[in-house]
Amino acid sequence: MPYYAKSEDWLHQSSLLLQARPSTTRITTRYHLKPARRVPKLKNSDQDAAGQKAQSPETQEKPPRGHLVLKTYDPHSGVTLKYKTSKAAEVTRLIQMLGTLGRHMAAVPITEKAEDETMADAPAPTEGEGTGSGVQTPIGAQAQQQQQQAGGGGGKGKKKKGGKR
Repeated sequence: MPYYAKSEDWLHQSSLLLQARPSTTRITTRYHLKPARRVPKLKNSDQDAAGQKAQSPETQEKPPRGHLVLKTYDPHSGVTLKYKTSKAAEVTRLIQMLGTLGRHMAAVPITEKAEDETMADAPAPTEGEGTGSGVQTPIGAQAQQQQQQAGGGGGKGKKKKGGKR
């Protein structure tokens, strides 16, 4: 069976197959990490008198490259769906989506997003209960005076003029 070109196609078809046959369909994952390749590296400083480059014994390693193969298979119908990727962001997203597909296999109902519920207002305080911390908040002009006394304020001052030299 050929591989799907897009992950969305594989995801949609796998979802449909799991909905049709949840008890027999299986999803398998395989992650393969290739070892790093060594590529000979030439240095510009390794030139002989004639100006030709000399071989350097140093090698440069390329980072290892891995790929993920996802396969959905139903033995009763013989349907096989495959998808292969090497993109790290896509691998992460697909692994997370396997949980959603697994809900079909486990026959767990998929819950829709709950709408925002309005919360009931808190009951009014009784006489014995306080409504605050006990510290009175200054209002208006009193607040400005207290802030200036404390050294804050951020009021406008003279601008410094930069002289030309």
